[in-house]
Amino acid sequence: MKSLTKNRRFVFDTNIFVSALFFKRSDLNALIRNTLKNGMLLLSLPVSEEIVTVLWREKFSRYEPLEKIDYFWDIILDYAKWVTPQQKIFACRDPKDNKFLELAVAGQADFLITLDKDLLILNPFRGIPILAPHEFLRRDF
Repeated sequence: MKSLTKNRRFVFDTNIFVSALFFKRSDLNALIRNTLKNGMLLLSLPVSEEIVTVLWREKFSRYEPLEKIDYFWDIILDYAKWVTPQQKIFACRDPKDNKFLELAVAGQADFLITLDKDLLILNPFRGIPILAPHEFLRRDF
């Protein structure tokens, strides 16, 4: 997977973090780890706030202890590149997902990885591929 993430800029939707952490999707764990090691994970304040809100929901505490969630998020924060989008985008049929498009455009992302159909239907968006993880992982670069 190293060649898949090498020097590339990624935006991950919240559902990627949730699936990797709580549902033990090893392919997503590997994708996140390899992005942190070989590529660049982009974050903005609005995206980060959503991820934090979701990861610390009461319903997920039965899957992982808070200490593990804190550790996971601390690693993400240590490696992420922060971007401040300057342009508001109103392209997604779910307005809450526009923040991921704004981050991808502002951060000049190479990929937006998501499981969200409201984002996937926009593929590509302004030249940025929007892919489900399994689609990204089977691409031939």
